[in-house]
Amino acid sequence: MHNGGVSFWWQQVGVPTPTDRLVGDARCDVVIVGGGLTGLWTAFSLHEADPTLDIRVVEAEFAGFGASGRNGGWLSSELPGSATAYAEVAGAEGVERMRTAVRDTVDEVIAVAAREGIEADIVRSGVLYVARSAAQAERLAGELDAAQVQRRIRVAGAVAGRYDPDCARVHPARLVSGVARIVRERGVRIHEDTRAVSVTPGAVVTEHGTVRAPVVLRCLEGFTAGLAGHRREWLPMNSAIIATEPLTAAQWDAIGWSGEELLGDEAHAYCYAQRTADGRIAIGGRGVPYRFGSRTDVEGRTQDRTVASLRSTLTSLFPSLGGIGIDHAWCGVLGVPRDWSASVAFDPATGLGHAGGYVGSGLTATHLAGRTLRDLVLGHDTDLTRLPWTNHRVRRWEPEPLRWAGVHALYRLYRAADHREDAGLDRTSRIARVANRVAGR
Repeated sequence: MHNGGVSFWWQQVGVPTPTDRLVGDARCDVVIVGGGLTGLWTAFSLHEADPTLDIRVVEAEFAGFGASGRNGGWLSSELPGSATAYAEVAGAEGVERMRTAVRDTVDEVIAVAAREGIEADIVRSGVLYVARSAAQAERLAGELDAAQVQRRIRVAGAVAGRYDPDCARVHPARLVSGVARIVRERGVRIHEDTRAVSVTPGAVVTEHGTVRAPVVLRCLEGFTAGLAGHRREWLPMNSAIIATEPLTAAQWDAIGWSGEELLGDEAHAYCYAQRTADGRIAIGGRGVPYRFGSRTDVEGRTQDRTVASLRSTLTSLFPSLGGIGIDHAWCGVLGVPRDWSASVAFDPATGLGHAGGYVGSGLTATHLAGRTLRDLVLGHDTDLTRLPWTNHRVRRWEPEPLRWAGVHALYRLYRAADHREDAGLDRTSRIARVANRVAGR
């Protein structure tokens, strides 16, 4: 089993060698910190709106090194945050506008990929959410009964389900490398191997020089805590994935997964999975949720106990795969604000802006964020700039060791709640409700 190496997705297409490292100081119109999908889609959208803009991206490793090239490949219509948090600032109508915008963005990403020749194994196959206990079924409020779930995918113990057609399977590394390609072709410079040290109005100081620009956009998502002055802004939450060896036709038949829909469950410590284009199951979950001091992983390597836990989840869903080989394991970090809700912001007075905090629903939201930042930077009042995540502000996370202790206690509570519900509780455990209040969700 290969553990790390950034991700299985990057190992499939080849881990890039960083190029165009910044040498000395530079000036431009817009400098973007972070070469993941948020930064790349922002650069794409800005250039599309105004091709005269001189745009540069600074990236510590290579474009797509972070969550953009490591995620579970769900181009999902899930809200990138708490409906309750957004409703507090925009009401129910604002939340519905946000849902519509995210849902429309699924099709927009697919359309851009098709138009620009990005081959990313994209299939608009939908997602099947399954409930495996009465409490999960209550939360899911799905339209599928146990028999209907089994006709789609034979998930052991499934009692109910819900199918959402507004979701697509994606190969993350192929998508982000494709977006990086088209951005470069338009003249945007991506300075890889160029780590930002600090961000201030008008300047980004890196290890190799300073880039000065009237507009500075921070698009670091789970790596935000590594930037000076931002340690407690967004918590870098870990998520890990394993990829099996390719399944045989008989194994696919045994589990009844004949289509290419994605698969998720309704547990508090939930899992997410896809059938890959080359016939594997890639399944992910939280694992060890957080490293002390907001540290991040090394080249995507995850803990052995996390691999064992994900294998256990896989075989719990599909007992017939008990002997399946695991070819790859990896992990990454996602940005989690204190209220678990993404935001996009720009201050015209300072020229500083940011986007992120997608809480694991970023593959779609990055494109929406990039278009929203475009409109904010250009000073346009649009439907996007009036979405409830625009200039949404939230308090910082607690200092250490409270942050580490709190996050680990939180996930112990979620797992305890799952255990009680699996044992027969017919409603959401009070333990989970307490955990949600502590989390600020």
